[in-house]
Amino acid sequence: MTLPDDIERDGAIDKKSFDTESRPHHTPTLLKSVTIRDANQDNTLGLDRMNRATRSRRDSASRMIGEFRTLSIDVTDTQQRQAAAVVQKGAAKEIAELEWHKYSVVDILQRLSVNDKVGLEDEQVKRKSSQYGLNEINPPKPNLFLKWLEYVLGGFGSLLLIASILCFIAWKPLGEPNPAPANLALAIVLLIVIIVQTAFNAWQDFSTNRVMASISGLLPSAVLVLRNSVQSQLAAKELVPGDIIYVSLGNKLPADIRFIDVSSDLKMDRSVLTGESEPIQATIDMTDENLLETKNIGMQGTLCVSGSGVGVVVQTGNLTVFGRIAKLSSTGAPSLTTLQKEILRFVLIIVVCALTIATIVIILWATWLNKKHKGFITVPTLIIDVVSVCVAFIPEGLPASVTISLAVIAKKLVNNKVLCKSLMTVETLGSVNVLCSDKTGTLTENKMTVTNLACLDDEMDLTQARDRIITGKDKNNVVSQMAAIMGICNAAQFDESTNDQPITLRKVNGDATDSAILRGAESLRPVKESLSEWTEIFKINFNSKTKYMLKLCRRASAKSPLFPAPCDSYNEFGPDDLMLMCKGAPDVLLKRCSHVNDPSGGPPLPLTEETISKLTAVQEKWASKGQRVLLLAKRIIPRSSIPKEYSFNQPEFSDFINTDLNQQLTIVGLVGLVDPPREDIPNTVRIMREAGIRFFMVTGDFALTAISIAKQCGIITSNNLHYLKDLPRTLEQIKLYDREELNVTPGLVLTGNDLMEMNDCQWEQICQYTEIVFSRTTPEQKLRIVKEFQKRENVVAMTGDGVNDAPSLKAANVGIAMGGGSDVAMEAADLILLESFSSIVVAVEYGRLVFDNLKKTCLYLLPAGSFSELMPILLNVLLGLPQILSSLQMIIICVVTDVLPAISMCFEKPEAGLLNRPPRNTKKDKLVDWKFLLHAYGFLGLLESLAAMSMSFWWLNKEGFKFSDLVLAYGGLPPQYDPDAYAEAISKAQSIYFFTLVGMQFGNLLATRTRRLSILQFNPFKWSDENKRNYWIIPSMIASIVFLFFFSYVPFFQHTFLTRGVPVEHIFIPFTFAIGLLLLDETRKFFVRRYPKGLLARIAW
Repeated sequence: MTLPDDIERDGAIDKKSFDTESRPHHTPTLLKSVTIRDANQDNTLGLDRMNRATRSRRDSASRMIGEFRTLSIDVTDTQQRQAAAVVQKGAAKEIAELEWHKYSVVDILQRLSVNDKVGLEDEQVKRKSSQYGLNEINPPKPNLFLKWLEYVLGGFGSLLLIASILCFIAWKPLGEPNPAPANLALAIVLLIVIIVQTAFNAWQDFSTNRVMASISGLLPSAVLVLRNSVQSQLAAKELVPGDIIYVSLGNKLPADIRFIDVSSDLKMDRSVLTGESEPIQATIDMTDENLLETKNIGMQGTLCVSGSGVGVVVQTGNLTVFGRIAKLSSTGAPSLTTLQKEILRFVLIIVVCALTIATIVIILWATWLNKKHKGFITVPTLIIDVVSVCVAFIPEGLPASVTISLAVIAKKLVNNKVLCKSLMTVETLGSVNVLCSDKTGTLTENKMTVTNLACLDDEMDLTQARDRIITGKDKNNVVSQMAAIMGICNAAQFDESTNDQPITLRKVNGDATDSAILRGAESLRPVKESLSEWTEIFKINFNSKTKYMLKLCRRASAKSPLFPAPCDSYNEFGPDDLMLMCKGAPDVLLKRCSHVNDPSGGPPLPLTEETISKLTAVQEKWASKGQRVLLLAKRIIPRSSIPKEYSFNQPEFSDFINTDLNQQLTIVGLVGLVDPPREDIPNTVRIMREAGIRFFMVTGDFALTAISIAKQCGIITSNNLHYLKDLPRTLEQIKLYDREELNVTPGLVLTGNDLMEMNDCQWEQICQYTEIVFSRTTPEQKLRIVKEFQKRENVVAMTGDGVNDAPSLKAANVGIAMGGGSDVAMEAADLILLESFSSIVVAVEYGRLVFDNLKKTCLYLLPAGSFSELMPILLNVLLGLPQILSSLQMIIICVVTDVLPAISMCFEKPEAGLLNRPPRNTKKDKLVDWKFLLHAYGFLGLLESLAAMSMSFWWLNKEGFKFSDLVLAYGGLPPQYDPDAYAEAISKAQSIYFFTLVGMQFGNLLATRTRRLSILQFNPFKWSDENKRNYWIIPSMIASIVFLFFFSYVPFFQHTFLTRGVPVEHIFIPFTFAIGLLLLDETRKFFVRRYPKGLLARIAW
């Protein structure tokens, strides 16, 4: 076969040459019809379906790019349809020209110069790495213009820009013929604020992206690869075309591969690309000329949901189908999270209030003030007043507080090894009131060990079993038969690079159960010896539905023993006969068995009620100790019993095995495995319960095993257990769950079969229990459990690590996966616990903290930022009083002096007792409600505005300007008042109001830090206590004071904005007011703590 010069003999075709050079004469004709369907339906299948599929997935902004596992690329329609059509056609053409699926396995291996038994060699890998680079997809480059536009207009930037433009208009032309310099200066100040905010937004985006990038690097991304004849784990980004990789249940494909060997049950979930909800059966041969439809190609990002296989990497990085589709990428419309909805609701409330007040002011001016008191408020002044009202009402510090809060949380989660694909999800976790947890690998260590073996009722530990083989006391080789099945009917494999180490230290590639059984088998009989005697011809891998693994084998060669284990001396085994070996759940396989090995060495015994009861007794005995129990079985299959028209590779053969051959089995023995609970689980369960979260176990394991582990974990604390029989099918009145009575109900134990029989009344009863164990559940039943609790207004979190957990992880309000679990589970989850399960406590606590801190931030911003600034304008318009706070000072408070203290709130530590509160009710407990507004305006705002107003008019009174002369004056002054002296006095009174307001905000800041605790209980200045101190409180106060003096004493501002310094007593009096406000709030909190059901507690925010 002649290849072009630009094709390496030891590598894949270079992308550029593949597109430009002519094909060899033997290359099949390209399929020209694979393009994108447009409005005129000129084109066909291909990417249209992918567009629909990816639009349904979560927006890229809320997902993390974690190596190959989580790809944040959404394929959506773009506004510029013509440009998009060009890009789409180009990408579709590239995909249409891909032909890896059309060549035979031999041709593919030959083109890539790789031996499927050896893999690539180091020199080949080196050359390919330099040619293709890392196996990473480069996300589309952002539009810098739009990005910077978002920085400028983001948050309340657009409002500030409009306000600045209106100030320019008020200066000129409306201010002609005597334009006020203050209006020009105000417009420039607003522009400066916009520039500062833009810089902050850019910095925040950069720092957040940096944090997120560091988080993505924490997620493990290894793949099992064959190189230099050795299987080893390799980082996915190091893959190159030609690598031989092994695919097993739960894996996510790290690159585009061509399958060269598949099990009969290998199925791939392609929904991420094609939108197909049903998994696709993988094959070795091409089934469709369209690359997107053929079943012999595994595409990057697709998931293995059953079976296993071997593939050769044909495309990596940007050359994969996923990488090519990235060219079509554009930002999809994000869906709002719970936290975003709360923030939007708060902003809308404030905006409506601001517009309402501004409208009232304009109407009053137009219909009354301008007619009756003409000249009191001119058009430019009216515009400045309206601008002041709007800017004052809007909490400009809120966007910065939100982003910084999330950044602080991100850092905290990283420190605790928690990966959150969307930081907004953390807040939802703070609202969770039901947590359903898988058992194996989540509550337990996922470090299984074989502890017991049994042949019928003859129990032995692993050491005793090994001694029987060594001493020759293994009657009829019953132990050797178990060892053979344990080693052969197993999906795990030893890493050959660790063969020289002790069994317990040798590395095993496989899941925890198979790994433990493989080690157990090796300790009884070398697994290599067992494998060398048999050749596998068919297998069905374990999955959560069938709950067993099956292998069909024939003798390896004529040199193999005539009766290799697990054959025994009583078996008739011909040279062409096959051996079926099975390993799985006893309650599933027992129904398929007809005989059991005789522990005394006799021929297999028929299964009777007596023998079944002996087996069941052993199983229940082990399960009650928390052991997982598996059954080993075999059957000799005469070759003549398999019809000649059946091929082992046909999908129909799998059905034939299940219905005809996997019956009449002989039980070889039972295996008991121990997987101890994690040490931190009991304490974690206790903390979750105290936080008002009901903690349930949902597992596929046997009921007795589940109950035993649940008791060890503290999930079940009651000795009084209820079962399905205790739940009446009809009940007139059901006692609803009450958090205050956590121990009134007993524990509940249900099986998957029970769930299938229950009606709505029984489900209603179940949802009121506080301690539940769901055992023997299938993925569909786990999903239903989540849905039933959600239906009853519960916020459900689901934890798991297996493929069978993926549907429920997706359906839960918060899906939580373990870092060492399957790729499928981590793909479905919102949160990934990379190390300890106990880190979920931190995630829940900070989920509640982010909402708490944002509530505190909003409460801090409102009293001075809206209410106390609104009063001078309303009194000016309604009572004709001089505006006792200038427009510049209003804006300075909103965008300068209040912002840094508000941001310092984001660094507050969790209050003691935060996890003792009930979870937030997302339908009732809002960021802003009537209690919040009552406290912000009726308590804090009223006190601040009264104190500031009193100080200003008190000083005016001392200067000779009586309040009685000013009220209802509307600009008209008694003749004895000097206008210049009056104007100067008003300027100084405005600064006194300004100083008083800023000073009292310090009292507000210290009071608002806690919702229940006293400042003495949660002292921010106690540097020795890491859990209470806040380093940013004092610097933010100092910065506010610096800005206060800067704008009041710098001559430029005094000349342009008529700001003034204040008498020395008015520098210190505001701090006494702040202390008084703090003491009043301390008194309120004391009564809230002392009388938790009293009036103050009921109206507390």
